[in-house]
Amino acid sequence: MAELDSDGFLKNLDDWSPEVATELAQDEGIELTPAHWEIVHLLRDFYQQYDLAPAMRPLTKYIRSELGADKARSIYLLSLFPGSPAKVAARIAGLPRPENCL
Repeated sequence: MAELDSDGFLKNLDDWSPEVATELAQDEGIELTPAHWEIVHLLRDFYQQYDLAPAMRPLTKYIRSELGADKARSIYLLSLFPGSPAKVAARIAGLPRPENCL
């Protein structure tokens, strides 16, 4: 497993791989499905574009523009990434902790 910081995020973002994502998801009690991967890949695209991990509001706005309103709903994201969707999804996607996420 890649080295993690005290919050469970990758210390080196280049250590990310689908296998690492699967391990990080298992740590969260999540079995990754195609719906999860869709959001994970979208998050990685967002990071490539803007060089930051989005908090919830920018994340839902980006998802709405890329995947439609249904998948941008908080309830949908909570069903995939319980607790704090932006934080949990960013961790699994191998991104830094989003700002403003507790």
